[in-house]
Amino acid sequence: MFKLPALENMTREQKLDYMILSLKNQIDIEQDELAIFANSAALLEVFLDRINWAGYYFLKEDQLVLGPFQGLPACTRIEMGNGIVGKCAENKESIIVPDVYAFEGHIFCDANSRSEICIPIFKGEEIYGVLDIDSPEEDRFDDIDDKYLKKFIKIIEGNLLS
Repeated sequence: MFKLPALENMTREQKLDYMILSLKNQIDIEQDELAIFANSAALLEVFLDRINWAGYYFLKEDQLVLGPFQGLPACTRIEMGNGIVGKCAENKESIIVPDVYAFEGHIFCDANSRSEICIPIFKGEEIYGVLDIDSPEEDRFDDIDDKYLKKFIKIIEGNLLS
């Protein structure tokens, strides 16, 4: 267990830096992939303001299958190319959607979600999965989130077993 300093006194970028440091500390004491993904989803819930879901989907054959998450129950399987998660995996690049209602083909797992960010996860050169984060606010995510979440995922990628 770790203690959090007064998060309310930190700037947004200080919180995100501390989130990255906390992830590194978690990985230093644990190498099991499931444990890393579970605790990292919890870290996202702690450090990111104004979100209602944070978790992972893992590529299994031609589908993305739900992994560890924080939030309400979610869609269990997503076809490659479908919805925001499927497009992220198919295109192998992050996606920020300011208004999910305007995204053609969006899959509504939680009607309260209004914006979303997805970051692809790689194992070597191959897509391994997707980090998916939702917010109940429109236009919640920006380039700062994209930058820090990519750093967050790079740390996890560096610890995926071959």
